[in-house]
Amino acid sequence: MNRCKGARHVMSKWKKTRVLWKKAELRSNIPETRKMTRETLKEMLNRYQMVYVKPDVGTYGNGVMRVEMKENGGGYRYQNGLKVRSFTSFDPMFESIRKHTRRRRYLVQKGIHLTRYRKRRFDIRVMVQQSPKRKWEATGVIGRVGDPRKVVTNVHNGGKITPIETLLAAYMPDKQKRVFVSRLKKLGTMAAKQLHRQFRGIKEIGLDVALDRQLHPWVLEANTCPDPYIFNKLKDKRIFGKIARYARAYGRI
Repeated sequence: MNRCKGARHVMSKWKKTRVLWKKAELRSNIPETRKMTRETLKEMLNRYQMVYVKPDVGTYGNGVMRVEMKENGGGYRYQNGLKVRSFTSFDPMFESIRKHTRRRRYLVQKGIHLTRYRKRRFDIRVMVQQSPKRKWEATGVIGRVGDPRKVVTNVHNGGKITPIETLLAAYMPDKQKRVFVSRLKKLGTMAAKQLHRQFRGIKEIGLDVALDRQLHPWVLEANTCPDPYIFNKLKDKRIFGKIARYARAYGRI
């Protein structure tokens, strides 16, 4: 059964990132992302000290690895799932990583040090959909708090759904929160319109956004087949009600 019936599903993270990068207004929100090779991984580690390695095609955060260069030339380490491996030099680590990637295309992305909620990393999902009148609209913003033992926040990988207002409460007052959420929605609709110019037929996106320690939003990924049902976990059922109504209009659910 096609999970994304009624809408086009673009699987390549690389293709979507390239399209988003073409929009000048989005560039300051897109972390540097390159196809992974021995050279690009080493170069980006030297530049950022921490990066994420992810499969070009994949779901639920499966296969995502966090790779770090330790301070003062102390070697390297990476985490895949729950396992952390350390190395004294780059080449043995790269060979170890390559055993996981095999022949599949992987990407290397600038690592964002995520903001935290109760000492756990979190990121944000912005749901953007075409309305029944075919206008792009951000219909929901939700937080995902990660399992402290893992490198991803995905719900299917142990993450916990949390209202965005709860996550932002430690960082800003209510009035500022509303402005900030509006900013995230604007980022989401801008990304959706840009992707739709290249990939006609998409009807929805789930924009994964990380906040760094200065609360700057970074677009980690744009999913063209996002799970709408995570929004049903919120107490405010009006949000999921609208998402479901829009999804029914274009035949997704």
